[in-house]
Amino acid sequence: MLQRVLLLCGILSPVLYGLADLLAGRQWTGYSFRDQTISELGAIGAPSRLLFSVLLVVVYLLMVAFGVGVWRAAAGNRRLRIAGGLLIALGVMAVTVGQFAPMQPRGEPQGFTGTLHLVEGAAAMLMIFTSMGIAATAFGAPFRLYTIATIVLALGFGAWAAMEAPSLVQDLPTPWLGVKERIFWYGYQSWYIVFAVVLLRRGERGRPRSPTS
Repeated sequence: MLQRVLLLCGILSPVLYGLADLLAGRQWTGYSFRDQTISELGAIGAPSRLLFSVLLVVVYLLMVAFGVGVWRAAAGNRRLRIAGGLLIALGVMAVTVGQFAPMQPRGEPQGFTGTLHLVEGAAAMLMIFTSMGIAATAFGAPFRLYTIATIVLALGFGAWAAMEAPSLVQDLPTPWLGVKERIFWYGYQSWYIVFAVVLLRRGERGRPRSPTS
């Protein structure tokens, strides 16, 4: 039961992330899901910062629990153990360093915290896509192909969104930036859900059946 709960955290974490995005965005009057980034919801001085930050702490604590579940489910599989360790590290970094690395509002000099936000984000992306690639090799071709497609989609839209960074810093219009960034974020977030389901089904297949009377 504990193992199932830990793996279910891999489903709950992305779902709560989406809910945090929705609730924080609705709290900020005038916020545009189409044109503004998710990171702006947690920017210094943003009216949504407190709510978004608190919810993200829960999101990444769930991610740590999921990483522990992946580690436990590895059962001697070194690749899954590495993937689980990376997810744990990702969650720990997000609830520690991530809390001190908010971006500045658009149009403002980013300074130290803005730079730390970018560095922490780059480290997080490295952990995320490395864990995805390693985990994919532990399963069959369908999951590997799905993982490759997800990584390509996420990186493509992530790179497209990153091209708008100069406009963001200069407080220029960024049409559709929010959509492009959310495809990036929710592309790989949905992968967690599929990964958790795969591990849960794997656990079910390995569970001894009760004898029939």
